[in-house]
Amino acid sequence: MSDRPHHRKPAAFKLDDPRVVLVDEDGGSHPARGKIEIAPEPDTALLPATIPPPVAPPRRGLSWGTLFWTGLGGLVLLGAGLGVYNLVADLFARSQSLGVIGAGFAVLAVLALIVIIAREALALARLETIEKLHERAAVVLASDDRKESDAVVRDLVKIAHDNPHLARARAVIASHAGDIIDGADMLRLAERELMTPLDQEARRLISSAAQRVSIVTAVSPGAVIDVLFVFAAALRLVRQLARLYGGRPGALGMVRLMRHVIAHLAVTGGIAASDSLIQQVLGHGLAAKLSARLGEGILNGLLTARLGLAAVDVTRPLPFTALPRPVLSDLARDLLRRAERDEKDDPPSAG
Repeated sequence: MSDRPHHRKPAAFKLDDPRVVLVDEDGGSHPARGKIEIAPEPDTALLPATIPPPVAPPRRGLSWGTLFWTGLGGLVLLGAGLGVYNLVADLFARSQSLGVIGAGFAVLAVLALIVIIAREALALARLETIEKLHERAAVVLASDDRKESDAVVRDLVKIAHDNPHLARARAVIASHAGDIIDGADMLRLAERELMTPLDQEARRLISSAAQRVSIVTAVSPGAVIDVLFVFAAALRLVRQLARLYGGRPGALGMVRLMRHVIAHLAVTGGIAASDSLIQQVLGHGLAAKLSARLGEGILNGLLTARLGLAAVDVTRPLPFTALPRPVLSDLARDLLRRAERDEKDDPPSAG
């Protein structure tokens, strides 16, 4: 006999019908002919509760590293202040005019330091706002919360208000704000209108940086120059992308951005993906067509492009949903076409 369960057609009946019979959940007994079996659903209140894994409590207070750097910085500032005070006092002891000039320079330096600290604090706050905006947008896309999407779009428009090229996009979003019901659709509209020109400019910046790195490292005489130029190009590219998407990183902001970009590369396996793509591209006969130095330049250019794509993911205020995410293969095609054209324009000389 077959063990397949018997399927019956849907039927309507009353609970007080004498043909209705309650059975256990396992359904081991066979019903009598003409009887209707009803298996009660398990009560959710009686089911065992699912205990989530314990979450490590957040660390309270200051860590020893923070205390160390705070104490060291305080000592350095006190030493610098005491040195300046002694210098100004010595100048006053020598001459009244020299003392006044020294005091003026000291006041000017303190004012400049206050302005620099304030600008760094504002830049860090702006970067943190963009990071939180990205996280809030991801939550809205999952929950489809219309009220929260309006708040995210308002904050996004405030960030984009400084860019005059996005005036038309802001007007389109304002005109369609009352016509969209779903919160996720509102965010997709904001992404299409606001992020499209920015993503195009970001691709142009990454492609240009990758081409510059490939050309310079292909013709540079030493490895030290290659390392310095690639490092400077990477910093410049990350700063440009951050400014493009609304961030204004200073010195501390750049340190934070580079940490996030490198962490993003480590999490997404970007370096390994770049290596596999480069090996695949160079393995299809291209290495035999190009010189060794030009091949190294292509490698450095592709790695720079991958760093730029990671920077886009970090600095972009909205996740990629309505628009396609830029991929390394598209940038690699442009870079390889440029390399082949340069190789044809400047063929290697015979030995």
